[in-house]
Amino acid sequence: HQKLGARLIEFGGWEMPVQYSSIMDEHLAVRKAAGLFDISHMGELRFSGPGALDFLNHTLTNDLRKLGPGLGQYTLLCNEHGGVIDDLYAYCTKANEFLLVVNASRIEADAAWLEKQLAAWPQRARVSFENASDRFGAVALQGPRAADFIDGVFPGGSAGGTAVTRASELAKNQLGIFSFQRTEVYLARTGYTGEDGFEVIAPAEIIEAISNKILSAGHAHCLQPAGLGARDTLRTEVCYPLYGHELDEQTTPIEAGLSSFVAMDKGEFVGREVLAAQKANGVAKKCVAFKMTEKSAPPRPQYPIWSAGADAAKLGEVSSGTQSPSLGIGIGMGYVPPSLAKAGTALNIEIRGKRAPAVIVPKPIYRKQSAT
Repeated sequence: HQKLGARLIEFGGWEMPVQYSSIMDEHLAVRKAAGLFDISHMGELRFSGPGALDFLNHTLTNDLRKLGPGLGQYTLLCNEHGGVIDDLYAYCTKANEFLLVVNASRIEADAAWLEKQLAAWPQRARVSFENASDRFGAVALQGPRAADFIDGVFPGGSAGGTAVTRASELAKNQLGIFSFQRTEVYLARTGYTGEDGFEVIAPAEIIEAISNKILSAGHAHCLQPAGLGARDTLRTEVCYPLYGHELDEQTTPIEAGLSSFVAMDKGEFVGREVLAAQKANGVAKKCVAFKMTEKSAPPRPQYPIWSAGADAAKLGEVSSGTQSPSLGIGIGMGYVPPSLAKAGTALNIEIRGKRAPAVIVPKPIYRKQSAT
């Protein structure tokens, strides 16, 4: 990273690149062409055995029965009160084998919770668990031209036991197994930017070589290395939650607007009773997206959100906020009472002691057709 000019910061116990050229340049490169992110700080938890599917379906909110080998899904890990311990991607790598990709800051909490649940699981002898986070590294190639650059690095492999002649044949949320330097790697058509893209999960000792090969493949075509700063502005534009901002153990998926990733029809799972009650009876707060309606300094996390009008009341706080490189305005997310959580509702965001006007907008804030 330092050879590429990165500015490094501490993040989740890792020293990570926050930016290379500039957050603006890297953000727009991903929207227009492609960017490559080091996401080696993410965690990898592996489950296998004849009881792995039933155990994970008991602990995660989405329905893993819908995953055949070579498929992945976004899901959440909740406590008994429905609060979010983490949000993650679950992949079925092959029959009775699953890979969970979890947030860096939550690796230890997730592993401890899952081990506790497994110890009390009646069929625990039929499930094997490994925290493989130290063994794997990962990079994410994101952007509308990502498919152009990935095929030269991973020309052929398999997905769900079926041969694929090139990586770009993978469908969204599909996971393939490819070879690099005679070593097996996972390649998934997933991402955290709202663009097409691929995430490569491989043994840590070859991840730098993979990164260099991808950068070489796209160097002449506007591919840029990108850091955590652009990753944050990109995900905020498309309203993807970030743990510790939109999600925590006091917030449920229903409150966060993630009901579509909670499979109420699959039967019992941890937190189901509370989540079912919230779906039936409503919630006390709801996550909304907003954009500023006048030029102002960008909104930032923990800035107060006020109702508009003479009798303004404090409604909540900004959970994520930034200046949108794609739209040229301040944008963000935050929690407000459900009665006000409607597109078009006027708000005020308190920025440096002054209230600036904003309006609730539908998610995602950025849509491809809106950019010029």
